[in-house]
Amino acid sequence: MLPDVPSARGLLDELLLARIDERHIHFWAKDGTPLPDMPEASFLQKTDFVHGIETGMIVGGATGVIVGGLLVQFPPAGLQISTFAVLVGGLAGTLFGAWASGMVAAAIPNSRLKGFQDSIEHGQVLLIVDVPARRVEDIEEMVERRHPDYRFGGVEPHVPAFP
Repeated sequence: MLPDVPSARGLLDELLLARIDERHIHFWAKDGTPLPDMPEASFLQKTDFVHGIETGMIVGGATGVIVGGLLVQFPPAGLQISTFAVLVGGLAGTLFGAWASGMVAAAIPNSRLKGFQDSIEHGQVLLIVDVPARRVEDIEEMVERRHPDYRFGGVEPHVPAFP
């Protein structure tokens, strides 16, 4: 968390000088706060969209397989249903679950960044940097030199930027 936009802008320059590509740097400020020439956090970073799609695929796929299996075991009167219905049900459930859950999650703020929401609403700026794990400590030290009272949020273990 950085105290304000000018501090964030200065740190952006330092990160660029440290050879961190601009496409790996993202800032998230309060809605309506101008971030001149600064890369803003994307829709996918600000919302739970990706998590929603993942959850929807799992739940929808499992439900589709169960429904397909039930149709094979207990077909409606006069219909012959093959075991292919299980595959079709799983696929249809996965697609529907991903769509429905993604639409809901698009309106929900990112749950992994929930702890920063209050600070963002009070004018601070969240800095997100996607770098290999070996560079995290260098980045922390660089930020700490500029802002000794910075708040480091941690490393995202689920989705590494560089596998």
